[in-house]
Amino acid sequence: MTTSSASPNILLVKLSSLGDVLHNLPIVWDIRARLPNARIDWVVEEGYAHLLEPLLTNDHFRGIDRIIPFGLRRWKKSILSLRTWREYFSFRRNLQRVSYDVIIETQGLLKSALVCALAKKSPDAVVAGLANATEYSGYESISKLFYSQSVQVPFRCHAIDRSRYVACSAFDWPLIGRDENVEFYPQSFIETLGNNSAVQFKKPYVIFFHSTARAAKRWGNEAWVDVGQCLSKIGYQVVLPWGSPREKKVSEELAEQIPNAVIPEAFSIEEAFAVIANSSLVIGVDSGLTHLAAVLNKPTIEIYCDSPRWKTDGYWSSKIRNLGDMKTSPAASDVIAATNELLAQ
Repeated sequence: MTTSSASPNILLVKLSSLGDVLHNLPIVWDIRARLPNARIDWVVEEGYAHLLEPLLTNDHFRGIDRIIPFGLRRWKKSILSLRTWREYFSFRRNLQRVSYDVIIETQGLLKSALVCALAKKSPDAVVAGLANATEYSGYESISKLFYSQSVQVPFRCHAIDRSRYVACSAFDWPLIGRDENVEFYPQSFIETLGNNSAVQFKKPYVIFFHSTARAAKRWGNEAWVDVGQCLSKIGYQVVLPWGSPREKKVSEELAEQIPNAVIPEAFSIEEAFAVIANSSLVIGVDSGLTHLAAVLNKPTIEIYCDSPRWKTDGYWSSKIRNLGDMKTSPAASDVIAATNELLAQ
């Protein structure tokens, strides 16, 4: 059982990566709906802090009260640097400014469990985290040593459901199921993005997020070209983003075969919000930017080639199509059919 206070201090610990942070967002709104006066802070890797900024509390709504950036990925590259240690101690002081009644850690890794250990806690604080691994997700069992409450979740568990298991256990609530609405970003924020005139592509345009860190999750170039050529014939410009020289080369190879396709300059997460929001459709492999399109409620086709669909599929919107599955890439014809269906809506 947690504190009985109607306004507890709550710390969420979900450090990375892009998709994982996005799929943790619904518990902010789950908590806020039940504890409107709670304080909610979030520790996140500094590179993903921009994902949380639209949720900062303002005059129009109450979301996250404080984002606490964590620079571990950068610090590890210069562990002996005096600057690194100064930044670490600054992070620790910032974290310990508040005494937390409830800490919810949904990553199950030692690095995130250590953040829980560093946090300042009230005398009866609950620190809730995962008791077990889930299929196809990283997990380090030593993390359980840093929790006061270890939460058993199904072995096959969607990323959003997993976060809800831990949060509900921390507050001793009945499990929040899929019959309750899933919220990610305030509608006012999404509407503002849709009015962003800084996006330079011709309209209407469709984004292809063809890149992913793991080669096995990629969809074949020939299939991308087939879809791109169909879109070009009906008047859509295909945008081919990239994040590395290798990915840019793939974009160039695709652009050579798709009429009027455009390869943009590399853009940041902040810029990605507006680029996605102003598109007509997003088609992408199982990657963080594809999931960003889905949580922004854009018409989105998520392509699964070598990852399980049940783990991250966008089940919350009729504008999302999830195609393929583990070791089962979808055919180009299936994606073209889904494309035509979504564009006709």
